[in-house]
Amino acid sequence: MEISEFCTSMSGMLRLVGWILTIFKFAIPLIIIAMGMFDFGKAVVAEKEDEIKKQTKRLIYRVVAGIVIFFVPSIIFFVFQQVGGYDRDTLKTCENCLLYPATKCTVSNNN
Repeated sequence: MEISEFCTSMSGMLRLVGWILTIFKFAIPLIIIAMGMFDFGKAVVAEKEDEIKKQTKRLIYRVVAGIVIFFVPSIIFFVFQQVGGYDRDTLKTCENCLLYPATKCTVSNNN
């Protein structure tokens, strides 16, 4: 089975993963902001400079983790291209399903 056939046959599962990634892309920044506000609020009320520095470091780690989630699909497609020797057109169906789950999971000649 070729990769393009695999992407077409697995389009339902890929679309589900695409929706999950889309939800994460909206939810993670909101969660980071809420948790950061809560943690910094506790640190400021405690009036301990060490606690404020600790919360700043935690917030930076959370922001980096949040940014990484946006690049997961791009990293996966890059690895496929490098390891498997596939060109971008071959993986277009998979890419459409993961990045644009609300649209059809088909190869469009206009893209």
